[in-house]
Amino acid sequence: MAQDPDPETRAELSAILDGVGTNDPEAVAALRSRFGSRLGFGTAGLRGEVAAGPNRMNRVLVSQAAAGLAAYLLERAAPGVRPSVVIGYDGRRKSDVFARDTAEIMAGAGVRAVLLPRLLPTPLVAYAVRDLGVSAGVMVTASHNPPRDNGYKVYLGGDDEGSQIVPPADADIAAHIERVAREDDVLELPRSGDYEVADEALVERYVEATAGVATSAPGERGPLRVVYTAMHGVGWETLSRVLVRAGFEEPVLVEEQIAPDSAFPTVVFPNPEEVGALDLAYAYAREARADLILANDPDADRLGVAIPDRAAPSGFRRLTGNEVGQLLGWRAAERAAGAGVTDGMLSCSIVSSPGLRAVAEEYGLGFVEALTGFKWISRVPSLVFGYEEALGYLVNPGTVRDKDGISAAVAVLDLASTLAAEGRTLADRLDDFVERFGAYGSSQISLRVTDLSRIRELMAELRATPPTELGDFPVVSMDDLAAAAGDAPTTDALRFDLGDARVMVRPSGTEPKLKVYVDAWSTEGDLLARKTAVAEALLRLEADLRARIS
Repeated sequence: MAQDPDPETRAELSAILDGVGTNDPEAVAALRSRFGSRLGFGTAGLRGEVAAGPNRMNRVLVSQAAAGLAAYLLERAAPGVRPSVVIGYDGRRKSDVFARDTAEIMAGAGVRAVLLPRLLPTPLVAYAVRDLGVSAGVMVTASHNPPRDNGYKVYLGGDDEGSQIVPPADADIAAHIERVAREDDVLELPRSGDYEVADEALVERYVEATAGVATSAPGERGPLRVVYTAMHGVGWETLSRVLVRAGFEEPVLVEEQIAPDSAFPTVVFPNPEEVGALDLAYAYAREARADLILANDPDADRLGVAIPDRAAPSGFRRLTGNEVGQLLGWRAAERAAGAGVTDGMLSCSIVSSPGLRAVAEEYGLGFVEALTGFKWISRVPSLVFGYEEALGYLVNPGTVRDKDGISAAVAVLDLASTLAAEGRTLADRLDDFVERFGAYGSSQISLRVTDLSRIRELMAELRATPPTELGDFPVVSMDDLAAAAGDAPTTDALRFDLGDARVMVRPSGTEPKLKVYVDAWSTEGDLLARKTAVAEALLRLEADLRARIS
């Protein structure tokens, strides 16, 4: 409390201490929750609730993180070379304050600091690291987390080419942060207002590059009624400029969700994947008789897509991340073939559908199944396209080495509008995929817990006594990805091979959840037979798995 520059969090701690003094059990529990541990810095950076204490996101913790990252950059800089960092922020609570603290502390430490001119999407930081040639990037965001959260994401330049940090950089940065927390007073850290503010030309270069994702000319596109929501985030201001540059008409906007709002008043959980998050968009789409819904998450690094579906209660169906990933992967493979690319790579995370592998094999491209997180996908050599099932897509690796919901929106619009010119839809294209590559279905089961030990117990039980059968499928093999051979990166995940199906189990990296990913596929029979076989397999597997982890 003595070193906290924020009067709001100082007052919060003071009130808690007053309660502890009167033996208020809620105050005691609050103090333990905030000070019983420290918010860890890892490959996802920092992420947590905005509140007082070392186990929360606040100005003390962010200042320590900035000073630790500055020390890391200075340590690894070549002799006589001044390291540099670009800093961005979104519209979440205190994002702008955390970003300015970072800029001042970086400048005070001797690092060249460049602050983005206003709140902007996360992909702008990933782009700016490469465009400006800086040593690192910091984005203050909690992406699609609940409204109370914020976070701190780090990218590295140079040989890392603007990708998110991976081991051992995360541990090295964490060690510097812990030293600062142990030895320094935040109020005594050198600060300087001598940081730069990036000019509008940087944003314009990103807009120009991203508009180039659309390879069709306006005259080659059919009419398309589109509804768009920014989910109370920062996506629309940038996306609108990209759409104008690429020659697309402005979509119908979900007005209540189009401007940044840290309170997220119309959604409980601002994530297009969550039940209810797209309800307002569905209402607008019914009114507009829309052909397509596009939804960015609050920092616009993810993209949700929905299409008309008469069988759905809302009249629309949100496509899964795997469905969109397969469509965009096919699009990328076609363009690579048209350009004569023979050494390109397609990549998806280990928990994403195997359908992308089938596309790569058909087009003679390489395929890499990467660990979860775009920090791994973005590092695949000769990458043409990459995705993860959690609505993250990398369609322009020459521009951004991270998932990008803005460029993905352009790619989906480009595909949907060229199909519309032929009198066809994304639903038709999905059927084309099944007929050409096979039916690939996926589902996900999440167990949210309040006690993280429950997740550790379940993973230990599965390792100790792995099932021999799941959903009437015999388990062919189990791979423990926490025990990879040699120097290969590891992750806490189990993969069960079931022949024509697969189950992946892993703890979430950003939320208190155990996640189970279920995939099934079929290449036998006609379109209906393939779809039916996959749907039935998923139902059996889901029922079995829910019973096991409940």
